[in-house]
Amino acid sequence: MDSGESAGPPSNPTAGVSSGTARETVQRRLEALIRENRFTVAVVFPVIGAVTLVGSAEGMLPAPLAYNPLLILFGTLVMRSPLVVALLPTIDRRAVAVLAVLTGYTYAIELVGVRTGWPYGTFEYGIRLGPMLGGDVPLALPLFFVPLVLNATLLTLLVLRDRAARVGPRLLAAIAAVVAVDLVLDPGAVAIGFWEYVPPGGYYGVPRSNYWGWLLSGTVAVVLVDRAFDRAVLLERVRTCEFALDDLVSFVLLWGAINVLYGNWLAAGVAGLFCLGLFRTDRYDLAMLSTALPGRWRGR
Repeated sequence: MDSGESAGPPSNPTAGVSSGTARETVQRRLEALIRENRFTVAVVFPVIGAVTLVGSAEGMLPAPLAYNPLLILFGTLVMRSPLVVALLPTIDRRAVAVLAVLTGYTYAIELVGVRTGWPYGTFEYGIRLGPMLGGDVPLALPLFFVPLVLNATLLTLLVLRDRAARVGPRLLAAIAAVVAVDLVLDPGAVAIGFWEYVPPGGYYGVPRSNYWGWLLSGTVAVVLVDRAFDRAVLLERVRTCEFALDDLVSFVLLWGAINVLYGNWLAAGVAGLFCLGLFRTDRYDLAMLSTALPGRWRGR
């Protein structure tokens, strides 16, 4: 039996937290905050992010604002907040332990990549994304990478539906989604100067070796995420939490827009495929938009 499956029916994601406890109260308040600000978080922030990052790359912003690491980290944290709040009720000791291992692995493989060129190809950061670990890797790297794997996993669970119960299709689809994420991310990041490959590759400056590297790192990361959570609890949570994939919406808007602005049409097309995947979950449509708008805008 898949160790992610439970012997009985899907359990309540908030099981073990009695009504009225501090944790449940905080959870309710956080969910209310996300729901009230969904449009701002999932749409406004990534649009502003795309404009400021392109403005930074093109020398259109003054020095204090261009590539400002505090603004980048703040914007990233805000856009990640729906995912974090959605997953909080599913976090137990096993999840914390496995995600800690994934965090350590994220740092380790990135350090090896920067210093040796394996497995991604030789690259270097063009800007400082906040404090740097060992002078080579952003300290906030897990904030950038781990949520991408989580988003790919959650989208896979919803799109595959009943087929997600089978470990093979579930893992293969999630790994493919992680690699597809980088088909969108890396060309945009190279275009705005986040990092560069030496020599540049044929896919908008990204070499083929980078994707073999993402296949390796993505496989390890997906397997760890799959082992971190009780799959039945995670699936129930993502099915019932309407904003669980809003962070993926932010990703598609931010990096899709950057790729469009720089004419990276294939990368923008992959972002469009993620849009189709989101539509397939039956939770992103015009009716959803009306509920995601701030309260003062509804009904206008």
